Amino acid sequence: MKSWRSRAALALATGGAVALIPLTATTASAVPPPGTGWHLSGGFVFDGKIECEWTMYPSAKKNGYNEVWCDGNGGHDEYAIYYRK
Repeated sequence: MKSWRSRAALALATGGAVALIPLTATTASAVPPPGTGWHLSGGFVFDGKIECEWTMYPSAKKNGYNEVWCDGNGGHDEYAIYYRK
């Protein structure tokens, strides 16, 4: 029969692994766009990437930027918005 210390250590190790797997198995979001010079502007919920970029482009131009990149999981989701000059 194993000691209570061995069982406690095994339980902690197993519980830690179970808690870690869901945190590391998710897809990455808010990945910076390709290239350099991008500035994170914020994030909003949109129905898609194209809607996000078209909606945010006037704000980007008004603030002196020439490009908009929206990053999300696709479809109706929260998108991270990046601007670049």
